Amino acid sequence: MSTQSEKKTTAGSYFVSNYPPFSVWKPDYVSSAFESIERQPHPEANLGIYLHIPFCRKRCHFCYFRVYTDKNSSEIRRYLDALTREFELYADKPIIGGRKPKYIYFGGGTPSFLSPHQLTGLVETMQKKLPWDAAEEITFECEPGTLTEAKLEAIRSIGVTRLSLGVEHFDDQVLELNNRAHRSGEIGRAYDFARSIEFPQINIDLIAGMLGETDEKWLDAVRKALAMQPDSLTVYQMEIPFNTTIYRDMMKEKGTEIAPVADWQTKRRWVKEAFAIFEEAGYTVTSAYTAVKNPESTKFIYRDMLWSGADMLGLGVSSFGHYGGVHAQNEKDMGPYLEKVEAGELPINRAKPLTDDERLIREFALQHKLGRVPRAYFQEKFDVDVFERFAGPLQELKNDGVLDYDDEAIHLTRDGLLRIDEGLKKYFLPEHQEVRYT
Repeated sequence: MSTQSEKKTTAGSYFVSNYPPFSVWKPDYVSSAFESIERQPHPEANLGIYLHIPFCRKRCHFCYFRVYTDKNSSEIRRYLDALTREFELYADKPIIGGRKPKYIYFGGGTPSFLSPHQLTGLVETMQKKLPWDAAEEITFECEPGTLTEAKLEAIRSIGVTRLSLGVEHFDDQVLELNNRAHRSGEIGRAYDFARSIEFPQINIDLIAGMLGETDEKWLDAVRKALAMQPDSLTVYQMEIPFNTTIYRDMMKEKGTEIAPVADWQTKRRWVKEAFAIFEEAGYTVTSAYTAVKNPESTKFIYRDMLWSGADMLGLGVSSFGHYGGVHAQNEKDMGPYLEKVEAGELPINRAKPLTDDERLIREFALQHKLGRVPRAYFQEKFDVDVFERFAGPLQELKNDGVLDYDDEAIHLTRDGLLRIDEGLKKYFLPEHQEVRYT
């Protein structure tokens, strides 16, 4: 793993966000998703909702999500109508089982691209069918340049508890090189007003290793983010999946799969330096990507519930969901998505039913990103001693300095935490170790 860690950044997905790999999700398994949706949920499974808002002012060069930059207001209206219709299709299904959602996540794309009227109308319509009053967390992703005072007040009015600002960087040249729509001057204005209307949690996103990144610019971005005193900071290492503008450009212009960004070793050093600065200022590192000011009050419920097997309604084009042990993804293009929903059909395009062993591997692997993996949780939930089940890869990762363990838990080292996505593949079943991830 040490050799891998020193590699240049090449094309492909690096981060492990789910298991089994997306490439083994198939249209042939869609019937499994439909069958699961028609069953009552597991009595202990929490329920959440993910809403994909696929509109942006510009497409970032590193973006690999389904987004559109050319839709007019009537097209956006049609999409929002489809979102509510899709939600209504789920609301009466047995999988809901009388549950109210524990978390809501507005992701994109750019959820803050919506107007205040569009946003409040969407939420009011959905809540008439299934109230969100039991939600412990409502997260809303924002692009700073889209945030007016009226829009922030609308976002606050729908009950958002965690406002996530996609700052990514504070240097205007870096922002321009990566085709970000906002500039540094818009960040402070949005942040100050958001703070004045008392969002319970404000998070700032940064990316280490964007096009044009340097040691000096990175440390300046880290210090500027810290100076704003957000409740939490999320720091990602730049990856270059195949469906990004950067990948297409580097293949077209140079015919290479080596990306024009820093190598992995440098990106990890930058994140390590950022975490050290945050800790010196009193923050606590709570995962491979996050530092929080107050760990007692600042939670990431969406992440924690998802990594412990919660169900999730994935609403919108290309959205991912999880229903009673079955992964599912919606139609990836707008046309087919709208056609199915408007015809009264759930727009699921591919799925993957999980075996008990795959569910165990999924939760076990993903919880490594939290820095500590409790042995008793898996013994109680799966009746499996993970120290015995994964004895081989655990020893390999220990020998490589990624982790250590005692009788109660696995503990990630700081260096191991920053490169854990590489190591997680050691836990995959043999048939999933060599397949493409996405």
